[in-house]
Amino acid sequence: MALHEGQAQEVVKKTAATRTAALLLTPALAAAALPDRATDRAAGRPAPGRTTVPEQAASEESSAGAAGIGDPYFPNAGNGGYDVAHYAIRLRYTPRGQRIAGTTTITAHATQNLARFNLDFSGHKVRSVKVNGAAASFARRGQELEITPRGGIAQGARFSVAVAYAGSPRQLNDPGLGRTGWIPTGDGAVTLSQPVGSASWFPLNDHPADKATYAYTITVPKGLKVVANGELEGSANIGRTSTFKWSSSKPMAGYLAMIAIGRFKTLDSQSPGGVRSFVAVDRANPSIPKRLQELTDKVTDWGVRLFGPYPFDSTGGVVDDVRVGYALETQNRPVYPGGANMTLIVHELAHQWFGNSVSISRWQDIWLNEGFATYAEWLWSEQHGGRKAEAYFTDAYSKTGDFAGWKVPTGEPGRKKLFAAFPVYTRGAMTLHMLRKTVGDTVFFQILRAWTAEHAHGNATTADFRKLAERVSGRDLDKLFDTWLSTKGKPSLR
Repeated sequence: MALHEGQAQEVVKKTAATRTAALLLTPALAAAALPDRATDRAAGRPAPGRTTVPEQAASEESSAGAAGIGDPYFPNAGNGGYDVAHYAIRLRYTPRGQRIAGTTTITAHATQNLARFNLDFSGHKVRSVKVNGAAASFARRGQELEITPRGGIAQGARFSVAVAYAGSPRQLNDPGLGRTGWIPTGDGAVTLSQPVGSASWFPLNDHPADKATYAYTITVPKGLKVVANGELEGSANIGRTSTFKWSSSKPMAGYLAMIAIGRFKTLDSQSPGGVRSFVAVDRANPSIPKRLQELTDKVTDWGVRLFGPYPFDSTGGVVDDVRVGYALETQNRPVYPGGANMTLIVHELAHQWFGNSVSISRWQDIWLNEGFATYAEWLWSEQHGGRKAEAYFTDAYSKTGDFAGWKVPTGEPGRKKLFAAFPVYTRGAMTLHMLRKTVGDTVFFQILRAWTAEHAHGNATTADFRKLAERVSGRDLDKLFDTWLSTKGKPSLR
């Protein structure tokens, strides 16, 4: 997510020049018309090192999985007792009333003996819950869906839970961002769910520490299209409806799950560097899909040269008529509200490496996403004839010592300042610039490439980055990181 004014002159939509923030089923219908390749591939066999075992009687040590994953910023987010491997989301969308009806089937494995476990899910009427195909009892407590399977689940067991539900997803209002979750548009809807909006439209373990693969089967009225994460597996028209299948074979944090429904102009091509590129632009928007794709391809190939191999099977973007004040780095293809300039595209695509592939383990470390994406903007500028990174750093550092932004430590901004522009985004980028000046360009870019390679498709913390930087550089960097990430007040440059 980006919180800044666009710097570049090349724009997809010329009128988009405001400050933006970048973060970012049906019941079994038409299943026979579309082969379930994604679900079979991602969820149809045990993960390496795991054994598929039937549901077993709970032992004396069985207990309920925790109602939160342990994140101090979001104590109710995520759940304990299991790890999710795959989500298969089937939805039927009805424009009138923005209603959805469908089933989400989750494949997971138990990390403890489970007498009961929770999913994050707010709103909707839950019609049924099945664990390993058998009906399970359930209860709603706020955002928690508490599920009690028959006989419990043994530690190490691979199990499935299918939740059938219907209703109109309710929008959430994050204090730092505004509207999140399921957001209506002029001709459909789009999901923008950072940090915890996904639970408003499907049940999940809603924390980036538990990443999983995804498959979507979305049915909409004929004439509408569906764009989502991953790759388009196929589509079919049946009567007055159209069904679209998408799948994402690479692990993804729940807040990055995205579906966009509307009347889109789409382009499916390849970047000059060989990365598949899929873009979609709402037909009501004056943006040109070809221009969006050209800029996206250029930035993607640049990122490959600087940060390492592109981590997903395709790149792209979605320009929708959603009225929010931010864009979101939804995996594979970010969502831009109304238009995107080059700076915003750089920021969101940088997140594909920093935030999407290498994901945070706790929300406190959000600077690992936003500081890195902001510094990518500075790097793009200095490598394409614009301002140098040092000039951006100098401008930011010129703020006086009593500036409020200095009072919030970048490495621990607190829940209310999670998306604060200066402490998290700008000072995060300044931290990286100080690291670059300290170790030199050659070593600095070695650190970035090592970071994206060693933690690809996983999770990491600030402590992990500090250790890696010290290992690659061969230097003690404690004072640098302590000063720039943990200390309140304007740091000294001495």
